Amino acid sequence: MRIRVYYEDTDCGNVVYYANYLKFMERSRTEYLRERGIDLLEYHEKGYLFAVVEVHVKYRRAARYNDLLEVESSLRELSSLSMLIDNTIKDQNGKLLATGEVKLVCIGPKGKACRIPREIADALAD
Repeated sequence: MRIRVYYEDTDCGNVVYYANYLKFMERSRTEYLRERGIDLLEYHEKGYLFAVVEVHVKYRRAARYNDLLEVESSLRELSSLSMLIDNTIKDQNGKLLATGEVKLVCIGPKGKACRIPREIADALAD
């Protein structure tokens, strides 16, 4: 997905503030799931949510104010309780700016880790 860097995304040096890369990755991950028919709000209303339990980001180059970024997410690993999502952020010329991986655990209606609902697992397996 394409994301424009706005002034609010940057620090005093007009460089994207490091934590905002995680926001970009979350937007991409949400769209990745939506494209597979997974509406997180629908599952939230049923009492399921996905909690981030681990994040690793490698920053390679700085993104700056007004840059147009290409952010991609893909599933690396799926278990009964969790998913591991890989992310890449590139500039408009295709130069790699950052890579990241995010591990999410399914939390059920009782507030504890639970199996990922079958419909989600099936949609991700395709």
